[in-house]
Amino acid sequence: MRQNLALLLLVAALPAFAQAPPVKKKTIFIISDAEGVAGVCHQFQIEPKGTDMPELLHGEVNAAVQGFFDGGADEVIVVDGHYQGYNLSATKIHPRARLILGPLPKNLTFDKKYTALAFVGQHAMGNVQHAIMAHSFSSLGIQNMKVNGKPVGEIGIWTEIAGEYGTPVLFLSGDQAAADEVRAIEPNVTTAVVKTAIGRNTCDTMSAVAARERIAAKAMESMSKLGAVKPRPLQGPVTLELEYTTRNSLPADSANWPNTKVVDDRTIQFFGPTLLDAWTLYRGLR
Repeated sequence: MRQNLALLLLVAALPAFAQAPPVKKKTIFIISDAEGVAGVCHQFQIEPKGTDMPELLHGEVNAAVQGFFDGGADEVIVVDGHYQGYNLSATKIHPRARLILGPLPKNLTFDKKYTALAFVGQHAMGNVQHAIMAHSFSSLGIQNMKVNGKPVGEIGIWTEIAGEYGTPVLFLSGDQAAADEVRAIEPNVTTAVVKTAIGRNTCDTMSAVAARERIAAKAMESMSKLGAVKPRPLQGPVTLELEYTTRNSLPADSANWPNTKVVDDRTIQFFGPTLLDAWTLYRGLR
């Protein structure tokens, strides 16, 4: 009788087991840059040819990838986020990583709803003191970038757009100023500081080997915080303001662009219900 009862209970439970949702794999999405890499301290060092920047960058990206896998990640996807994206090679990237090459959509594929966002080799936004080669997307073209009146750079834009898709920022490696910037958005983020600024093009840097060891260890550590970090989307509506440099006056027809407002000769605002909407408008019209 007891055996029959146990069998009935097991059979009754089978549909529940069969209908259990599959476990979602843990995918970490890395945006890499160059200005935040250890050993890269001057503007002349960020070119992909004729410098050791690509070697240093590969080393730090691969260290982060290994750290994420060691911490329990199932998949790591890397985007080359420096300049035109010709710095990373499939011949040198970590064998378990996936590398996205070529032009990306405005949302940087965040619609795939990655488990977490990570930055490697990241710099601070423009006009920040004690930051190495700080800028907001373009050191030559953009003087200031603001969202709802608040200064912002790559860290803020990508963290907040990722947040619109439910993806939190988990990790950042770079200089001290970049680490401070991301912590202001997500206090639980894990950072690996590999250098500090003495001046815009002068830094106190770790060796490549020491930086990779720190990045790998911190990336692995960060995986334990997946439940603690939260998506950080902005509450709309959103105003994205771009002030270009003195060599970049606005086009003559910019006053006729939809959902925009010309502020002065070099400054324009883009409006949208979300940051992604305003960002998409800006990227489509510029």
